[in-house]
Amino acid sequence: MSAANDRMNAAAVPQGDAGPGWGVGPELRQVLAALGAGLSREGGEPDLQGIFERELQRALAVRTVRLREIPPRYQARLVTPTRTPDSIVLGVPSSDPRVQAVLEASTGPDRCLDDRDQALLSAAAELGGLVLEAARSRPRIRATVQPTASLVGSTPVMQALRERVERVAVTDFTVLVEGESGTGKELVARQLHDISRRRNGPFVAVNCAAVVETLLEAELFGIEERTATGVRGRRGKFEHADGGTLFLDEVSDLSLSAQAKLLRAIQDLAVERVGGVGSKRVNTRIVVATNRPLSEMVARAQFRADLYYRLSGVEIHVAPLRQRREDIPELARYFLNRHRGTRQLTLSVAAEDALRLYAWPGNVRELERLMERAVALTGCDRVELDDLPPHVRGDYGTVIGPALATGDSMRAWGSRYARLVFERCGGNKRQACRVLDISYHTLQAYLRYADRSLSKSPTPLPAWAAPGQANGEESGGPP
Repeated sequence: MSAANDRMNAAAVPQGDAGPGWGVGPELRQVLAALGAGLSREGGEPDLQGIFERELQRALAVRTVRLREIPPRYQARLVTPTRTPDSIVLGVPSSDPRVQAVLEASTGPDRCLDDRDQALLSAAAELGGLVLEAARSRPRIRATVQPTASLVGSTPVMQALRERVERVAVTDFTVLVEGESGTGKELVARQLHDISRRRNGPFVAVNCAAVVETLLEAELFGIEERTATGVRGRRGKFEHADGGTLFLDEVSDLSLSAQAKLLRAIQDLAVERVGGVGSKRVNTRIVVATNRPLSEMVARAQFRADLYYRLSGVEIHVAPLRQRREDIPELARYFLNRHRGTRQLTLSVAAEDALRLYAWPGNVRELERLMERAVALTGCDRVELDDLPPHVRGDYGTVIGPALATGDSMRAWGSRYARLVFERCGGNKRQACRVLDISYHTLQAYLRYADRSLSKSPTPLPAWAAPGQANGEESGGPP
């Protein structure tokens, strides 16, 4: 215990080359105070590493601070301590000689690291060794017990999806997420990251369809300084996601040449910057998503088979909204509740029924936008059927709603439905019989009942059930 205290004191009051007289004590005391508060805080496991990085970044007023360990499997990628005007890498003490630990800091173009910054970071690197040791020795809460609350839904389909995400999250395998547009593939990828052991690392998302092909290589792998006139060197998305997760959305839109470059990076877990002369290993988990089945694209020679086999194996399929209709009211209330600060709205029973019957070609994204429309335009504190757009109300507003409101019997409903199909078939009884799968005489009986109901009804029949201009007796004989 005394040895640990000696190291703590040495970190707080740097000697020798740390530079006496610079007054680095107050900054480190601020970091130490935040670490102590994190240890004593109730309600969960403290993220000591995150507290250390955040407070040190605030004390130095720099852009990034990162404390990390390089595991033994990456021994070939030992980091050499370096210092440039806008970045610095320092060695951090480690109790495990097989593991290298480093403290990295970088600034923006408007600030340079001076000797005082290096003195403070040198002392902080010693403290960082204690932070890593404390974080390593404390038991961590398993990620699988964390609820994936953002994946809203109670149907068996959603329960199976959550279970699969939790199983896959504890691994570092590449994951392929498939599903239609708007189903929430990026949300699934973020859940994979948030409940994994990489949750303290960055989550970097790239829409492959939005990146110009000529710039894709530099965007993903980076570019070296002065590769071309006026070009500044920068890291690519793979390096930005080092220690975290890289999410490649719409990977099916990559060209064949871009697919070849991506395959090499995924196989070697190493990237070579544009204009560079060597590759750099990255500790990045890859999650890719597509709205088109890659297996079918491979069969049509539109996607490389070797890349497909590298990406597939650990797959997660996100079902479209129409396959989990019972989740629609829950999702709608969830989206309304997100805007409760603006307005507090509820859903009427009729509106819920109409939402459940709609086909939702835009899936969850379309439902979210529709609820935003309701928040903006609904006149009262409840979303009624008339507050929904006509294409969403559909036949519920013109067929099912009026039938429920008038308490129609099964025979009356069947007659009105037969009249609706008959009118949509252009008054052709033969075609209507085929659609309804009933005989000609049964259709005749339904139509006569509907006509009698129309003549006796004190209120006008809905437009969908009113007789059309075609004469039923002359529009086709018995089938």
